[in-house]
Amino acid sequence: MKRYFLLLLLLSTFAFSQQLEKADFKSVQAHLSLNPQNKSITGKVIYDFEVKSSIDTIKIDAHQMEFTALKINNKEVSFKNTGKQLHLFEGFTLGTNTLSFDYVATPKQTLYFIGSFASLESHPQGGQIWTQGQGKFSSHWFPSFDDMNEKVIFNLNITFDAAYQVVSNGVLGEKEVGNHEITWHYQMKNPMSSYLLMLAIGKWEVHKQVSASGIPLYLYIEKEDEAKFESTYRYAKEIVDFFEKEIGVSYPWEVYKQIPVRDFLYAGMENTSATLFSRDFVVDAIGFNDKNYVNVNAHELAHQWFGDLITAESGKHHWLQEGFATYYALLAEKKVFGADYFFHQLHKSAQQLQKAAAHDTIPILNEKASSLTYYQKGAWALHVLREGLGEKIFQKAVRNYLKKHAFQNVNTHDFFYEIRKLSQYDLEKFSSQWLEQSGFDIEQANTLLAKNKSMKILLALEKRRGESFNQKRVFFEKTMASKAFDPIKEEIVFQLENVPFNEKQPLLQLAMKTNGIQIRQAIAKTMPSIPAAFKAEYETLFDDESYITNEIFLNTYWSQFPEEQIKVLNKTSHWVGFNDKNLRILWITLALGTKSYEVDKKVAFYDELLDYCSPKYESFVRQNAIESLLFISKNDQNVLGYLVNATTNHKWQFVKFARDKIRLLLKNKSHRIYFEALLPQLSAPEQFQLKRLLDVK
Repeated sequence: MKRYFLLLLLLSTFAFSQQLEKADFKSVQAHLSLNPQNKSITGKVIYDFEVKSSIDTIKIDAHQMEFTALKINNKEVSFKNTGKQLHLFEGFTLGTNTLSFDYVATPKQTLYFIGSFASLESHPQGGQIWTQGQGKFSSHWFPSFDDMNEKVIFNLNITFDAAYQVVSNGVLGEKEVGNHEITWHYQMKNPMSSYLLMLAIGKWEVHKQVSASGIPLYLYIEKEDEAKFESTYRYAKEIVDFFEKEIGVSYPWEVYKQIPVRDFLYAGMENTSATLFSRDFVVDAIGFNDKNYVNVNAHELAHQWFGDLITAESGKHHWLQEGFATYYALLAEKKVFGADYFFHQLHKSAQQLQKAAAHDTIPILNEKASSLTYYQKGAWALHVLREGLGEKIFQKAVRNYLKKHAFQNVNTHDFFYEIRKLSQYDLEKFSSQWLEQSGFDIEQANTLLAKNKSMKILLALEKRRGESFNQKRVFFEKTMASKAFDPIKEEIVFQLENVPFNEKQPLLQLAMKTNGIQIRQAIAKTMPSIPAAFKAEYETLFDDESYITNEIFLNTYWSQFPEEQIKVLNKTSHWVGFNDKNLRILWITLALGTKSYEVDKKVAFYDELLDYCSPKYESFVRQNAIESLLFISKNDQNVLGYLVNATTNHKWQFVKFARDKIRLLLKNKSHRIYFEALLPQLSAPEQFQLKRLLDVK
């Protein structure tokens, strides 16, 4: 089956490459309308295309769409709709042609309707609609081209409820205001691949900044997250300015927008001129210390050059997008956080790659390579290349490569060609070692890492993991008291994990006094029990500006000191944490587990936790709440309906969690009875998903 599918894919790709040689789609104007009630999209589309040589059939990818009023050069023509493609076989001539049609689709993927679009009085936040074309194909919601080698100038005009904002690729022209609706006109000047086409609909506040080169930057945020704007978008303008200088090619589009959306499938997506990213990265000042948008921001922005301006001609050369975006994001973080941070991030990815090398055996130049290979090994390959060529030659080669192939498709040879014009560097050896072979050259990586003083110390320290504590004690004490890079001190804490407390206590006290968030967090992670002699120091973790540390502290302290449970719950009752409500959900769980605490509010606590399981919340909130309720009681039947509902979610990670949890519960006969009794109360999609799980014995 796999070979047959691959053969079909190769034949399809070959057939489309033949079409590209004979027919070239130039631009499109589309007028779109979306219906949240039935989750459909309708459109009027006009394509301009050129027929360069004789061709029997022209194909446009279009999944499960209905077409009417189809005309070529203003004359109605016959066509074939296969359910996957629109086939055109008459009416076009050599030279310039126009294709127009109406269509309607109810996509099962790539166009997602999130939340409720009911009256604003009952749902003040409203719903959201957004698209995700990469990996799924935009042709599920817009008749377009799955092959990334067909680049088109897209211009979308989108009509929707006036209470909402609409975002798409390109520059926003004048808005047409109608009765309760607005039509938003977006225009592009240059072509792009169809997978980069996007739209997003929701309610956001918009902040405008301007780059040093004059590019308008529009930063979106939900009204309820307004206080998190600065910490979410910290360094956003600085990264744009840095990239234009570092890359040496001006930002290639006329505008740049960044929009956080609910329950997004990935961390971010680099749609041309308009990045969508997960609301999980919308953080306040404390959350910024644990996880932030800086790397994702820089990664998706780098794609505006590497992926959008130039696009890999096939999956085999995908590292030209992901490897470059990953590496340039690290360079941006180097600018923001310093060289030590940059080298430490490279060090962490080197460890990942070395660990994965035993089972991840597909090289970079292979369309079946893993994400880790494309992203992290691709970034490492570029670091090796930059170090080998020297910064100036590397920068010039990249600049020439981008300018030469702007708005076109590329392969690895195109990049190497620009390097060969500037350097005698042995690209054959480089390609063989880093791109064509599996595995990871940890020795070369460590040699390059050791150029940084802090990494040299860290690498030497890691080699001492097998030594006894007495052999390392003096070095540990001296280093912990020094101004060494925090990850070095963090490594010391991890190496102390199995050392008896009375021997390591002085070092732990030194570590606590560093006030380094990650160092202190390492102590929390490595101390499942708190010695009485260390209780006072441990209590100071309560004040750390880290939601991860706070979560570890609350859980550990509540568990170990039953006599102080009420005290610690009172002290932390205002905690919420990240957008996934990690601290609030933990707090409620512990409050319900404390018999004498707020007895008259137990029902309200339970109802709040159960409510977090419902579809009105994002999947990361729901998953936390479901986990907590099932931890409290595996026999809580109130949770089961929400668990089944999760199997119908659009987000595959959440679906997998729900299915795995249901499979585990079904091993118990009583739970099978619970689920079977639940079936008649479920919607048709929910029944379908649950029956599939029940049928597996």
